[in-house]
Amino acid sequence: MQYSNNSRIFKTHLNKSLFVILTMAVLGMGRATAKEPAAWVDPFIGTSNYGATFPGPVMPWGMVSVVPFNVTPAQGNEYSNTDNWCSNPYVHPNKVMTGFSHVNLSGVGCPDLGSILLMPLTGELQVDHAQYGTTYSQEEARPGYYTSFLDRYAIKAEATTTLRTGISRYTFPKGEAHILLNLGHGLTNESGAFMRMVSDTEIEGYKLMGTFCYNPDAVFPVYFVAEFSQPALNRGYWKKQQKLPGHRHSWDATSGTYKIYNNYFKDMAGENIGAWYSFNTEEGEQIEVKIGVSYVSIDNARENLRAEQSGFAFDETAQSAWREWNKQLSTIEVEGGSDADKTKFYTALYHLLIHPNVLQDVNGQYPAMESPDIHQVTDRNRYTVFSLWDTYRSVHPLLSLLYPEQQLGMVQSMLDMYKEGGWLPKWELYSRETNVMNGDPALIVLADTYLRGLTDFDIETAYAAMMKSATTPSAENKIRPFNDFYLKHHYIPFTKDYDNSVSEALEFYVADYSLSQLAKALGKKEDHKALRQRALGYKKYFDKNYGLLRPVLPDGSFMPGFDPVQGENFEPVHGFHEGSSWQYSFAIPHDMPGLIRLMGGQKKFIQQLETCFNEDLFDMGNEPDMGYPFLFNYVKGEEWRSQRTVRDCINTYFHTGPAGLPGNDDTGTMSAWLIYSMMGFYPIAPGDPVYTLSSPVFDKVTIHLDNSHYDNDQIIIETINNTSENIYIQKMEMDGQPLNKYFISHEELVTKQHFKFHLGNTPKK
Repeated sequence: MQYSNNSRIFKTHLNKSLFVILTMAVLGMGRATAKEPAAWVDPFIGTSNYGATFPGPVMPWGMVSVVPFNVTPAQGNEYSNTDNWCSNPYVHPNKVMTGFSHVNLSGVGCPDLGSILLMPLTGELQVDHAQYGTTYSQEEARPGYYTSFLDRYAIKAEATTTLRTGISRYTFPKGEAHILLNLGHGLTNESGAFMRMVSDTEIEGYKLMGTFCYNPDAVFPVYFVAEFSQPALNRGYWKKQQKLPGHRHSWDATSGTYKIYNNYFKDMAGENIGAWYSFNTEEGEQIEVKIGVSYVSIDNARENLRAEQSGFAFDETAQSAWREWNKQLSTIEVEGGSDADKTKFYTALYHLLIHPNVLQDVNGQYPAMESPDIHQVTDRNRYTVFSLWDTYRSVHPLLSLLYPEQQLGMVQSMLDMYKEGGWLPKWELYSRETNVMNGDPALIVLADTYLRGLTDFDIETAYAAMMKSATTPSAENKIRPFNDFYLKHHYIPFTKDYDNSVSEALEFYVADYSLSQLAKALGKKEDHKALRQRALGYKKYFDKNYGLLRPVLPDGSFMPGFDPVQGENFEPVHGFHEGSSWQYSFAIPHDMPGLIRLMGGQKKFIQQLETCFNEDLFDMGNEPDMGYPFLFNYVKGEEWRSQRTVRDCINTYFHTGPAGLPGNDDTGTMSAWLIYSMMGFYPIAPGDPVYTLSSPVFDKVTIHLDNSHYDNDQIIIETINNTSENIYIQKMEMDGQPLNKYFISHEELVTKQHFKFHLGNTPKK
């Protein structure tokens, strides 16, 4: 790589330092003055160790994020400098950046989106991302803002966003400068794009996205309009062409040779295409580029852009993003704890609010579920990116408590998906069903939301949608393809054609139990009875010789060759999806008393659960395990073990810094677990509006409730005698009265005002 001379770098660094000082003063983002919640957020947490988060700016529930792309495919389509599996456009240990992508996913386990890339360059024009990449330094990120210094080109790059648009600002050295718009580069498994140059300051087009987790039907376009703050001196397209046998003059796609179009400005389409805009800049000259996107049309992308960024006002846009983040994060105020505790907590809350995100344009249009060519119109938020197998456990219950209006909007979005596509979503991505993971998770979210008192949606339509997936025969059932056998025998058998039988059935049990609780609340007694009985089918899998769940054959006998630890680290496994029997055998949140009896009583249950933790059989990053640390609370006198184990998990698996998450955040699921655990309560049983308690990390937690949904203004959780050693609850109070139980209802939580925990360093047995 060639680098600019030292004097130019020094001047740019000096300009950068002065700008950062001024910006922080204007925006009020300096650590010295900030006690605001947003000031504790570190967007780099989770950007390594497969956390799959990103440091680029995004608004709460925002459609657009501007993310430095550093998982550049090298020769042979392998990712360079990565930790092997990249489901996100940014991995912190990587060193080479090739642009800023504008549509991205946070914390997911499969690659997609990470596209519509802008890349500034200096010197000779290059359009091959394998050649123009650069190292970067002086990297900073905070809510609504990102910056880094592109070493090879001596360019300072900055980015911020609105809800549906992004804007980046590049401070150039003197000389020839270029800004590339690359549509052939990104994370998505799909190729194909279209571009049209509108003028020397504007370009429009679309990029095909999808095939998330290898589902060939989950494909959709994203449309964009990009505007530059000044006209280009020169501009054009590029296209990477396949070599044609027998042609003397041809372009070789395997050698990295690209055809440059210098005097063609109309339409361009293909798989590896892009556009370049060139300038002659003075030292310190700044050029801004703003991009609006839409999942409906180019016209809508332009309307979004003009509605949310009518001009070029980078600093004001960044300031507005900061204010919005601070507003949303201020829903919870914490006092006490260490600086690291506050950073972990507010970064987790920040990650919670990225997905699901809005899909509709400013005019209310959005693509209908499974019918992207049909455009519906809504006067409320339509949400997308529903990773429901993950999020039903912690994200949606927490949103119901902290952001009930948004949670109701998500419930309504799910019901609209049912009306448009005929089925509730399972893992929905931009109005396409990806069919990722197990179970029937939408039932759990809908029932749980209603039972927590958020009832402002069409419950009869919801109930009909839930019963459809729960009762439709296999041949016509898009959610439960094993439903015929399951309805008759209440379990799913292991067969040579399907080996995730136990984990699939466990998810159905939680879904059916949740639906049974809703049926009970609605007075549907027969449905309640049938569904509740079905949810107890897990007992068929219990093998008393192991004290664990074991796959069962169609004839009712246990699968031979059972290995209870098989499945560690994504090894092939019989009966379980991405985990061993140990990592699923306690995942019976709807009937823990029944499981305790199966395991031989309370003493043996405690021994088995301790074995899971002591012999490294517990996996914090695997969703079915998330409730395990709290399960000791089901045995009277053993609750101290939950207090110890929850605190151990907080300290062992969650940290500040890029490796601060225990694997994929799964669109906020791990972050929600941390938020709950640090506050001292957790929704242990989906479908039951009940929390189990543990010792809070902070001296005081104030939760500000939404008065349009809750009567209380706030909940205060106060901790007495709180130190890093004092992790054991000695006594508890609820509104000044003794609290002698380790489970409270959602109604108790939101109607009481003051919870007090007295801690000590000795377990209370």
